[in-house]
Amino acid sequence: MELPNLPEVFMRLVFCFTLILATTFGCQSTNDGNGEPEQAAVPTDEAPLASPTAPAVDKSRLPPEVDVAPAGKAIATFAGGCFWCVEKPFEVIDGVEAVYSGYTAGTELNPTYKLVASGQTSHTEAVRIIYDADKVTYDLLLEVLWRNIDPTQLNGQFVDHGTQYRTGIYYHDDAQKAVAEKSKAALESLGKFDKPIVVEILPASDFWPAEEYHHDFYKKSPEHYHPYRSGSGRDTYLEKIWGPAAGGYSLHQTEK
Repeated sequence: MELPNLPEVFMRLVFCFTLILATTFGCQSTNDGNGEPEQAAVPTDEAPLASPTAPAVDKSRLPPEVDVAPAGKAIATFAGGCFWCVEKPFEVIDGVEAVYSGYTAGTELNPTYKLVASGQTSHTEAVRIIYDADKVTYDLLLEVLWRNIDPTQLNGQFVDHGTQYRTGIYYHDDAQKAVAEKSKAALESLGKFDKPIVVEILPASDFWPAEEYHHDFYKKSPEHYHPYRSGSGRDTYLEKIWGPAAGGYSLHQTEK
């Protein structure tokens, strides 16, 4: 009787275990709207629940520069699935001043992670970027975005499913809108994808920074982040599509 290839069996077991970790302890519950949402495996937040009947927009969670950039700076807002995975590629760009994880493109006031991640709001997870337009262009930010997402996946990214993980470019003025549409058309013309590009391009709306423990999550909780990241399928997909340009780091000479 032929004995099994033990190294191969071991690697398969490791892969399966990593995938289980990713889907169990991932950026969200992996709920796709069918059945009851699971509880997110992160600390319970204490922020007020979203309420469409709230009397006014509570901006107490917003640093001033999130809505109005400091003099000489600009704002970009992108959704690329789990915001844990989108922060780093932008934070390491020379000229980017700050990257905030949060929720946007929805109507509910004061959204919380618990509600957004379980699909109980119309928001999507996103990042808002404050950058120096003299050092980094909006075109470059878009190129980095494309190299960090699957632009053909509708209402989700990799293992995370639901409209709360839809991708989007939320422009802050007509100039950004024009650049975004041109960049999307250029991406389509590359012929890298066999399905339509479904990233929404919409005007920027209220952006609600996520609870503090989500910011720089890849630094704060690497023991949670890395199994999720490796098991989610994001990196495998990006390397298949983009090769050495996956993640966009080579666009601005920054190591991964």
